[in-house]
Amino acid sequence: MKIVVKVGTHAIARKSGRPDYAALKRLTGQISQLCKQGHEIVFVSSGAVAAGVESMGLSARPRDVSEVQMCAAVGQARFIYEYEKLFAADGVKIGQILLTHYDFEEHRRAQNVKKAIERLVKAGIVPIVNENDVVADEELKGRTFGDNDWLSFLIAKLVKADQLVLLTTVDGLLDASGRRIQRVDSFRNVMKLVRAGEKGKLSKGGMDSKLKAVKAAVEAGIDTYIANGRKQVLVPLLSGRPTGTFFPGSAL
Repeated sequence: MKIVVKVGTHAIARKSGRPDYAALKRLTGQISQLCKQGHEIVFVSSGAVAAGVESMGLSARPRDVSEVQMCAAVGQARFIYEYEKLFAADGVKIGQILLTHYDFEEHRRAQNVKKAIERLVKAGIVPIVNENDVVADEELKGRTFGDNDWLSFLIAKLVKADQLVLLTTVDGLLDASGRRIQRVDSFRNVMKLVRAGEKGKLSKGGMDSKLKAVKAAVEAGIDTYIANGRKQVLVPLLSGRPTGTFFPGSAL
């Protein structure tokens, strides 16, 4: 099965932005297990800018684009270094792919991205994908990948993934009383459950960002989940256990 797993910044970083090593180890261990079970995994990971924020001694994500780019340059190296060590401990090799909107807007570039990902996966290497914040200028134009939520959908659609898993810091989509919704078969009134732009100080995503990506994914026929990235959820979830919120590919 071909699966795109996306993890948000706050699921793998502490409030300061410093990488949460326990969370990273827990997550990489689960992905490694899925790989050994024969699944093809593409891993979309946020967290580089947050790691740069902490490393540079800043209190929050900068507003100035050049400052964000600086944090991304510092933090990306830090995160990929940790991922390489953790995956290597499980006998799994990784490769890094950094992308912007432009890589999906021109057919030839998009096909090159697809071929690169497929070649890595075929070789048993886990591609770790992130927005290339060092050169991206999408925020200046009012566009954003939303802490990689939209990027994960674009990747899932590009490689024709069977499933997309969005990992966050809550147990899934919650109803008005705070209870987890196990399954969503219709998007009618779903967006009313969250506040637009709801997010943390280190990221630029939020549940509304995730639901927009989920809606696009299920419309493309991709089974999609929202689950808690700070828990051992990947293996149980993909084994059919009721973990997180499930959006079947037929949900409209």
